[in-house]
Amino acid sequence: MTVHYGISNSWDALMPYNSVSGSNYARMIYDKIYDRLAYVHADGTLSPRAAKRWENTDEGYAALFHLDENATFHDGTQVTAAHWVETFTLMTDPACPVLGRGNFSVFVGTDQDGCRTDGESFGVEAVDDFTLKLTFKVPTTPEDFLLDKNREFYVLPTHLLEGVDPSVLMELDLWKKPVGSGPCKFVEELPGSQLTLAANQHYQLGAPGFDYLVITVMDKSNLLTALIAGDLDYYAIGGSVSAEDAPLAESSGLTILEGTVPNTFFELMLNGNSIPDARVRRAIELALDKELLCEQSTHGLGTAAGSSISPESPYADAAVTAGERDVEAAKQLLAEAGYDGRSYTLVCTSNRSGLAALMQQNLAEAGINVIIETVDSAAMFAGMSDGTYDMGIASHTPGALPLWFTESRLSSTNNIFHIADLTPYTARIQAIRSETDQSKRLELVAELDTYLAQERPFIPLWFGTALHAQSPTVSNIDYPSSSFSNENVWEWVKE
Repeated sequence: MTVHYGISNSWDALMPYNSVSGSNYARMIYDKIYDRLAYVHADGTLSPRAAKRWENTDEGYAALFHLDENATFHDGTQVTAAHWVETFTLMTDPACPVLGRGNFSVFVGTDQDGCRTDGESFGVEAVDDFTLKLTFKVPTTPEDFLLDKNREFYVLPTHLLEGVDPSVLMELDLWKKPVGSGPCKFVEELPGSQLTLAANQHYQLGAPGFDYLVITVMDKSNLLTALIAGDLDYYAIGGSVSAEDAPLAESSGLTILEGTVPNTFFELMLNGNSIPDARVRRAIELALDKELLCEQSTHGLGTAAGSSISPESPYADAAVTAGERDVEAAKQLLAEAGYDGRSYTLVCTSNRSGLAALMQQNLAEAGINVIIETVDSAAMFAGMSDGTYDMGIASHTPGALPLWFTESRLSSTNNIFHIADLTPYTARIQAIRSETDQSKRLELVAELDTYLAQERPFIPLWFGTALHAQSPTVSNIDYPSSSFSNENVWEWVKE
């Protein structure tokens, strides 16, 4: 059986540490050919992949990963802890032109760029043939490490790389016909267009229930037509079936699946330099009808949010709720802040102009004047970064960790909200990262989220899911969960 799988954009490399984009389109390919330590489900739970189990050690500064002895590379070579150590050692070599090496900076013995530091012990070691020990710079639970970094790390066939100069590693012909240890084997590639993979019959979690998987790059405008015509069995990331098209898809024999976990998070970015008073920022939030905005934008597939913490996250209990719209309370806060009626610029991309118009109307009812400017995505983020705009509408792929959004946005290197003093945020974030006791961590997360609701450097709008269609062929497949999935997008579960 051959399954035809569609995506809207191409991968940019077949070597997992050489992706310029670092996009989900590339990760989707790596997830099939190569293996990771664990599988991270979209709801934040974990299950085994290369590692059977894991545990904390060294007072929270290290984690032990017990590897599956049945894991083998596609050439039949057994995967050992040494392969993982050699992979990480090679990727942290300053001479190796790795893209995304900063992910390795969490380990002892590396600098801020993820390069190994001369004279220091490297925090990656093989305790025995099938036990990998990772030592971190700050206390980190294995679960947090996996939720945060699992999708960045893959084991390479280092037995095929002996004697290779790290400086030319990315130029090897091996990456044109890669050998991994994942659930699928490489067959052939039409660069940028199509990739054919075969089921790995010896995958330690069980062989996928198909013979071949053909991944084709296809414009999202052709999504439904291709599914109905039978050119595709499943369409992955980059497109979804609209609520209006769902009846046609179902009448054509397709199964329509509604996402079970959010795959988008919408926020209103605020410029703390041009809107410095927290009372005005809070008034903007109170003036917005989040329920209406969410309904109009997601057609019932979204949930209004008061926090960037995903409703499916283990930390969801710490999240501030969306609350109700209160125009009178917004007006009162504006009066207290001495708002003078000045106009704010709201920037958005063209596909969100309707949403921006609704926001403009909402804010006008509270007496807040807004001028809409429509630009492309790059110009929007550039303008928010340099302070050109006062507000901007953005969306992101949410993660299960409570800091997935705040840690990256509330930092000196990415202070896109132009916060004058980041210390109250960064101190709370560091306290959360350093706390290994789960109950205390929940308290710290709740404290940060409450502070964010009080100061409102950004306004959470909603979390949304999507509708996807699949053919009867795909519905009847039996497969291990890791073989047909893509982290942070959605998952397929073995039936």
